Amino acid sequence: MVDIKWTNSDFDVFTIDGLDARMDALKTIVRPKFQALGEHFAGYFSAKTGDEFFAHIAKHARRTVNPPNDSWVAFAPYKRGYKSLPHFQIGLTNNHLFIVVAIIYEVPQKSAMAHRLLNSLDAFRKLPDDFIISGDHTSPDAIPLKDALDGRLEELLVRLRDVKKGEFLVGRHIPRETCINLSSEEFLKVAEDTFEALFPIYEMMIGKN
Repeated sequence: MVDIKWTNSDFDVFTIDGLDARMDALKTIVRPKFQALGEHFAGYFSAKTGDEFFAHIAKHARRTVNPPNDSWVAFAPYKRGYKSLPHFQIGLTNNHLFIVVAIIYEVPQKSAMAHRLLNSLDAFRKLPDDFIISGDHTSPDAIPLKDALDGRLEELLVRLRDVKKGEFLVGRHIPRETCINLSSEEFLKVAEDTFEALFPIYEMMIGKN
């Protein structure tokens, strides 16, 4: 079993000044954990869905000045990339870890996906109480799902459907302080429990149910 123990050093990477210094720390401290998670969960998703999934670790290759404020490993059933498909992510910012399924603006069929989700809003009421939603994958901010069921959820899905830059993420944020106190076994259970809860949403996104 993969052994992942998060520490303050992982989160502190995103407080290091300068692009080169932060990227060096990201590569040496965080990416080995993303690599291990990638190997573990690519097999997990492949077994779960019957489709071969691939892990994609964020490279931040386009950055020339500003250092990244977060990083992640993404999972999708496409070897060459993940941005054009709904995908799962495990990632870090300086103050929390996120476990989500995401549709970002590069997904060509996102309007149809949003339409299916809008027709299945009750499915979101079955998700855990601590889940969050977001309309921007570049922002660390999120909305508690339980507070969004009376309108904000629908607004974000309408924006996903109608606006070219519209995005949608749903999942769980784990505060830094909580995360560093989880054992490897506890973290993997939280991650798997989160993904299990998200599978019905993912299947609606791709039109599987």
